[in-house]
Amino acid sequence: MKKILFIFIGLLFSYGHAQDQTIPTFLEKWENSKTYLLKIAEAMPLEKYDYKPTNREMTFLAQLQHIQQNMEWLGTTYFDKEEGSTAIKTNIKLQTIANLKDAFERINQAVLNTYPEELKTKVDFFAGEKTKFQMLNLLQDHVTHHRGQLIVYLNLNNVEPPKYTGW
Repeated sequence: MKKILFIFIGLLFSYGHAQDQTIPTFLEKWENSKTYLLKIAEAMPLEKYDYKPTNREMTFLAQLQHIQQNMEWLGTTYFDKEEGSTAIKTNIKLQTIANLKDAFERINQAVLNTYPEELKTKVDFFAGEKTKFQMLNLLQDHVTHHRGQLIVYLNLNNVEPPKYTGW
């Protein structure tokens, strides 16, 4: 009987130490990603929001809107079916920043409402079947990709990019 009790206590102890850290780790990075992107969006003067370095590129504004739209698409498709709503402001820069904040927060809430076990669930995606964990990676990777482009836009306009916010 003592042996079974020790095994049971050992299992409980190991469960407490082996809890999944995937969601808290993602959310920590997600918050820092939001902070950094918003600083970039704030750094560009409003009159430069229509800037694009070449005809093949999106404008600074379009890059930010693309990031937001991708977050909303992936978030509502794979995590939370509720679409966000944002109030219309007259200043496109302020509106864009508000929309980005809202999109980041909706992803944050959707991920908080996701059980770690759900991240193993496979979902249909245009690039083939993926897990929800892979969708989290895609969300972060997509923001990082376009944020890197936005830093170049700032530099090309002699705007000093904000200091990097990582972990």
